[in-house]
Amino acid sequence: MKLLTAGEMRALDEKAISSFSIPGIILMENAGIRMVEAITEHLRGQIQGKRFLIFAGKGNNGGDGFVVARQLINKGAEVKVFLLHPANSLQGDAKTNYDILVKMGAKIYPVLQPRDFKRVEIALTYADYLIDAILGTGFKGTLQGLTADLVELLNKSSKPIFAIDIPSGLEADTGKANGSCIKATLTVTFGFPKIGLCMEKAKQYVGKLYLGHISFPPVLNEEAPGEKQIITAELVKDWLPKRDPDGHKGTFGHLLVVGGSEGMTGSVTLTATSALRTGAGMVTIGLPRSLRTILEAKTLEIMTKPLAETEEHTISTEALQSLLTLSKKMKAIVIGPGLSKNVSSIDLVLNYVRQIELPVVVDADGLAALAGQAEVVASLKAPLVLTPHPGEMARLMDISTTKVQADRLNVALACARKYQAYTVLKGSRTIVATPDGQIYINLRGNSGLATAGSGDVLAGVIGSFLAQGLSPSRACVCGVYLHSLAGDVAAENLDENSLIASDLISYFPQAFRNILANNDCNIQFQNLVRIY
Repeated sequence: MKLLTAGEMRALDEKAISSFSIPGIILMENAGIRMVEAITEHLRGQIQGKRFLIFAGKGNNGGDGFVVARQLINKGAEVKVFLLHPANSLQGDAKTNYDILVKMGAKIYPVLQPRDFKRVEIALTYADYLIDAILGTGFKGTLQGLTADLVELLNKSSKPIFAIDIPSGLEADTGKANGSCIKATLTVTFGFPKIGLCMEKAKQYVGKLYLGHISFPPVLNEEAPGEKQIITAELVKDWLPKRDPDGHKGTFGHLLVVGGSEGMTGSVTLTATSALRTGAGMVTIGLPRSLRTILEAKTLEIMTKPLAETEEHTISTEALQSLLTLSKKMKAIVIGPGLSKNVSSIDLVLNYVRQIELPVVVDADGLAALAGQAEVVASLKAPLVLTPHPGEMARLMDISTTKVQADRLNVALACARKYQAYTVLKGSRTIVATPDGQIYINLRGNSGLATAGSGDVLAGVIGSFLAQGLSPSRACVCGVYLHSLAGDVAAENLDENSLIASDLISYFPQAFRNILANNDCNIQFQNLVRIY
């Protein structure tokens, strides 16, 4: 599902009006109808008699709010509209819909100065639900004055707030709220999702996110820029490896997992087991020689290759030739889980990936070998996948973790270009960035995934898909989605508080079934889609 900036969405609106002769007032009407449909779904059809307060600005977002007011009144709701600008400042389609409300005898009140807040405070006491139609996707910066005070008042009311297109105070392109911002229970955005709505920092403001279709012709939807996308079940279903009914274990690829150290054999075990559980035909773990017996006691289906080790029982750089020989039998490699930061082990990583051409996932401690080596890494023959968490990304990009989290999308994209590597920036909104500028954002997952070993599992899934022949970008997208969906399924059956990494592996079968059945819990209507 495509993600657009505010400017890209505005251009599509203008093209719908100019090239397809769709009047703007029809787009506004459809937006209002979609909003009411989402509210109706959220309230399970219980609209009649409910008391709504609608807070409207003077732009098209306010115009959408006027349509919503009319539609709710027609459904038997009690509606009061609070207008934050003089009525004579309204123009165009917004004014037309305002005039309709006036002729209907709707209750409309100005909020133009602090003393008007008294009426708002009284109305809030009796209201059931609030609707935010104050500011749209063009907003940037910080809310000021009366508007900021009103937003704070609405948030403190603890009443459910439904935001039209975007919560007022949130930037559509960045997902930043630099000051006061509506904290919505649900948001209905129109045409296409705006990228800021899907960023990690926006979660607390957006609530449930719906997409409302407002009658754009299919050809116009196809012309929308496609460099940024939400990862959906439909996309992953199309991209997942296809199973050959006549295949054998060799058909589905042999993955090599390189890592492990004293006290960290669990990491490579999780990586290897998750690779098998997600379809790899065979998996071999390359690990320090002295740890082989420990590992084999943990596993049944996984093969092992003992490697030269250091005095600290980590893989030594002397294992290089053995790994190069072993790699000739492989389809893909994961290196780094449990590797340790021993100097010899770290040296091995860069020397190894320099001499192979197989797809490689570099995770965990393996990433330390690449930091500061961008020119070397960018020239490698091997298709490279990097899977950093924010701290590891900070080292790769030589910036602070705070700066990574403040601009996750652009940092991920910069890393992908700098290292010429497919980059998976992990987090509650994991981002996949490709060297050619594609961006994929994952909206699934829960706090239960923030547990030791979860990243090792993800590395195994991506490695599995690479071994099965997927391109690096598709392996990353499918791996990220399947991993987070397994986490959601696990949380439903267990609990986010008690979820551990090995639980994910046992829920991969159900996650696969959900995707293949197109059942990822997205509620879909003819013109309204629940995104998350």
